[in-house]
Amino acid sequence: MEKKQFKTESQKLLDMMINSIYTHKEIFLREIISNASDAIDKLYYRSLTDDTVTLKRSDYKIEIEINKDKGQLVIRDNGCGMTKEELENNLGTIAKSGSFDFKKDNSEQKDVDIIGQFGVGFYSSFMVCKRVSVLSRAYGSDVAYRWESEGVEGYTIEEAAKAECGTEITLTLKDDEGEEKYSEYLSEYKIRYLIKKYSDYITYPIVMAMPEQRLKEGSEDEYETVYEKQTLNSQKPLWKKSQDEVTKEEYDGFYKDKFFDFESPLKVISQKSEGLTTFEALLFIPAHAPFDYYTKSFEKGLELYSSGVMITEKCKELLPDYFSFVRGVVDSADLTLNISRETLQHDRQLKVIAKAVEKKIKNELLKMQKDERENYEKLFNAFGSQLKYGMYEGYGANKENLKDLIMFHSSKEKKLVSFKEYIENMKENQGAIYYAPGETVDKILMLPQVEAVMEKGYEILLLTEDVDEFAIKMLHEYEGKEFKNVCADAIDLTSEDDKAEKEKENEKNKELLDFMKESIGDVFAVKLTNDLGSHPVSLSTEGEMSIEMEKVLSKMPGADKSMMKAQTVLEINMNHEILSKLKLLFINDKEKLGKYAKILYAQARLINGLDIENPSEYSRLVCELM
Repeated sequence: MEKKQFKTESQKLLDMMINSIYTHKEIFLREIISNASDAIDKLYYRSLTDDTVTLKRSDYKIEIEINKDKGQLVIRDNGCGMTKEELENNLGTIAKSGSFDFKKDNSEQKDVDIIGQFGVGFYSSFMVCKRVSVLSRAYGSDVAYRWESEGVEGYTIEEAAKAECGTEITLTLKDDEGEEKYSEYLSEYKIRYLIKKYSDYITYPIVMAMPEQRLKEGSEDEYETVYEKQTLNSQKPLWKKSQDEVTKEEYDGFYKDKFFDFESPLKVISQKSEGLTTFEALLFIPAHAPFDYYTKSFEKGLELYSSGVMITEKCKELLPDYFSFVRGVVDSADLTLNISRETLQHDRQLKVIAKAVEKKIKNELLKMQKDERENYEKLFNAFGSQLKYGMYEGYGANKENLKDLIMFHSSKEKKLVSFKEYIENMKENQGAIYYAPGETVDKILMLPQVEAVMEKGYEILLLTEDVDEFAIKMLHEYEGKEFKNVCADAIDLTSEDDKAEKEKENEKNKELLDFMKESIGDVFAVKLTNDLGSHPVSLSTEGEMSIEMEKVLSKMPGADKSMMKAQTVLEINMNHEILSKLKLLFINDKEKLGKYAKILYAQARLINGLDIENPSEYSRLVCELM
């Protein structure tokens, strides 16, 4: 029997296809099954216009058989089969695709959904096989042919016997070598796993005999292994069913099984889009963050399918970072895949899909915030930090897209509120949105400036995460209302008379305040205020950097703390008896006044959660004055 050479390529080209194109060797089974599905599709589409094709759709199937003794894996289908000429053209010519030609010839028929297009997927089998045999009989032909090859040396074709139309591929696996365990592909459970992973949604049943342990007939304790044919794939994807067909339990089960979560999702989002790029998506909002979510090891991405065949487990291009918590699948028959069908040739299609998916997620989250508040708060507690980072990153490029999804604790409502809800509850003639940053809600509520603003009936947003103030600074304003830090920005809620009195007292005691500033050294200014209620002192800032921002920046690796300092202002309550003591010391004992100034500044720093740079000096001064 004459051995023929591959028509177009050198040994180098075939070596490249076998060893370089595919990332994972296990992909070979996906490719062979996809080819079998294509062959069945072709015969099925022919049956729509050819009455001689008597097979019904329910008659079609793909069978897998394992022969461990011979080290062989057999995949057979009852599709259209191939003639001798087609075997020559499709298998003897590398990168010749019968599926591509069929799809091109039937381009006007909308139902045509052929997976293959490059014709190299078949050769992926040589990654794991030392010999490949293809026995095929074309529909309508009485003759079958066997194509056989051991790789780059060429192939043979001979006439053979086959009872029915279709194709049978026999893969003789390589021998195990070192870490390469080719024999694992002779395990029924490994094959089941690969079909579930890559080919679960092939339209036709994939059938294989699976071992079961059963009691021997007439025995009470002796078992035997019985092989029963089982259908291994789901066939119809959940996302291709209408939402009316699927129960909540089915969605929950699908999510838990596919994404290995023990808890049901907070929300299921179904999306179907037609246009330049047609796709279907099934998305899930998890109820909790994975243990590694806020680490560098976490990988975002949606599972990407092409006509029900999985292309990649985590397509990161389909999700922006701020929605990285979303899990799910996207399926499109319009994707232009690369030669290995593991990635896309063009990212334009992905960008179109990603933009539509992002818009859908945002709209569904807004509905959830309005109609399913308890679930949205669960989501925000788990993933709110990521949404806030999304507002801040890229110099605020996505702030407008995310601002309505952001929430903060409210001093008045005692719960999470959105910016929109804050605006709706604002006092008449209130000119700004007030906020205060700090370590915890309780600590923020104890700050003197916060107490004073709350006493006047104003609501304050309480910012407790490192990213919070940076995100708000990036947004700058919401619906024309600026954000103002009650502990930093110039907020004066007193009457005109009180303002005039404060200015008068500051001017009158300028020498006292300047002396205290000079004594402290590490302070931008010392001022009198009437906004502290019963508190003697507090700390505020001037300029763009607040105290909380200083804390965050100073914790960053390699940070120069001397460059990360807020312009702190020591505020002294002009209505507190402490001022009388300070005035008296300024006249009679300036040395002691300097010590008082340092103690008051240290106390103010402690109130605001800042470190004291010289705690030993502070302790000594307190003991000395006591």
